[in-house]
Amino acid sequence: MKNFSSLKILSLTVGILTVALCSADAASSPFTHSPPSYLIQINGHVYKERNAHIRRPPASLTKIMTALIVMESCNLDEVVVVSRGAAGETGSRIGLRKGEKLTVRDLLAATLMASANDACRALADHACGNQRNFVLKMNARARALQLRDTRFTNACGHDNAGLYTTAHDLALLTEKAMQKPLFAQLVARKDMRIRTLNSKRSYHIRNKNRLIGRYPGAIGVKTGTTPNAGQCLVAMAEREERKVLLVIMHARNRWWVAPAMLDAAFAAESATIDENPDNTHESNSRRLYEALPEGTLVPD
Repeated sequence: MKNFSSLKILSLTVGILTVALCSADAASSPFTHSPPSYLIQINGHVYKERNAHIRRPPASLTKIMTALIVMESCNLDEVVVVSRGAAGETGSRIGLRKGEKLTVRDLLAATLMASANDACRALADHACGNQRNFVLKMNARARALQLRDTRFTNACGHDNAGLYTTAHDLALLTEKAMQKPLFAQLVARKDMRIRTLNSKRSYHIRNKNRLIGRYPGAIGVKTGTTPNAGQCLVAMAEREERKVLLVIMHARNRWWVAPAMLDAAFAAESATIDENPDNTHESNSRRLYEALPEGTLVPD
């Protein structure tokens, strides 16, 4: 009887320990409480993904497309005159004044590093005369890149019912943008100073991507935050012969989950397509999140 009781207690203890160990492993996994949508690529191959084809608002990740089009359409040394619309932009901005003159190159730095809506709008107005024509060009470029679940309604990323993309499409767009030397250079910088050409004013801009200079191997790319989009991030890091691209959408704490997810990708034995149960879709029909009125923004 005593032996039976001892075996029963031993079995129960082993069971408790097993559950505890499993729970600890689950809690330590960066994918246990992963963002609603994410995609991780290793050297161009999908490592893990979740709801990567679900349409969601991208916030200032929109500026990746804006920067790409400007680089394809304008000379980097062209002079931009800040428009009234650009100077009046809301949300994240550096404080440009109507009539100030800056180069395309410097406004791209403010757009990509500081996520400045005033700089971004100034570039859109300069490239196509107004934002409406620029948005037409954005959507045409999206079609050309076969971004089938992407649609733009403004150049900066303001919440709007018609603005959406996916983690999958953002990965494709980022890979294309990173082929531009200036784009890759700017998103990897911690800070810089830009100057106006017709006054003594200058602006010190800092990269809002907290991984730059802090996470080993980080080389970009872009942050984005609005009430509807939540915390978004496209991050890229390189170590030795491995390049990891991470896209996060609608996260609660991107600066906690992003390093852990990147670590997991660098620690992975191989870059194989993820076929685990976590790679799920919310529904067969891609749904678009209900949007807030255009112009509603919080800082990136």
